[in-house]
Amino acid sequence: MIDRWDVTALALLAQAPLFSGQDTAVLHAAIPLAQPRSYERGTFIFHEGDPATIFYILQTGRVRLTQLTAEGQQVIIRYLSPGEGLGIIVALSDTTYPVTAETVADTQLLGWYKEDIKQLMLQYPSLALSGLNLIARRFVGLQAQFRELATERVEQRVARTLLRLVRQAGRRTDTGVLIDMPLSRQDLAEMTGTTLYTVSRILSKWEQAGLIQTSREQVIICQSHEIVVIAEDLPKRDA
Repeated sequence: MIDRWDVTALALLAQAPLFSGQDTAVLHAAIPLAQPRSYERGTFIFHEGDPATIFYILQTGRVRLTQLTAEGQQVIIRYLSPGEGLGIIVALSDTTYPVTAETVADTQLLGWYKEDIKQLMLQYPSLALSGLNLIARRFVGLQAQFRELATERVEQRVARTLLRLVRQAGRRTDTGVLIDMPLSRQDLAEMTGTTLYTVSRILSKWEQAGLIQTSREQVIICQSHEIVVIAEDLPKRDA
């Protein structure tokens, strides 16, 4: 458990989507119930189908969420960054985790057992509403991803995915904007519903055109505007 006056934990909760905008009394009630957890890179926090028992908020690190299709193919749903919640479903229903959560960097989290987070929501109804809002936003985001898979060209999907990752984990460098997380071409293939060969061909073409730079598990966006043009299917400027 964490002391209720832990300044770092208070700051984290104040910015986390579930707790953002809540009265400080809610934060002070939640912090002593939090269970600190640490995981090395490449560790599974839980697997799809496990009983949903703990809700987490990331303090540091990165987490990758995946699902298996009916054919057994792994699909990357999204990446989580510090401040984001993981497993909010535990507070709102008695079910299993719908995804597998794996760390892609050394990660620290705060966790709340199902009974504790439910009790907090009963005590503070605004927290329950925040949880419903969080799930609604996630649902809308998934709908957008499904629409992209169904209607957009592969190049558009890859460009949109890179831009989402830039917004989530972009860090400016001398050569462009680095997506500051391990990101392989296979990861991009899983996120965009295509093959490793297709992603490799697209990234190689963009690299030759100077739009991006790639290395092992790393992508730098050198010409963000051109990636936006591809993502939005805008007319290209005359040379």
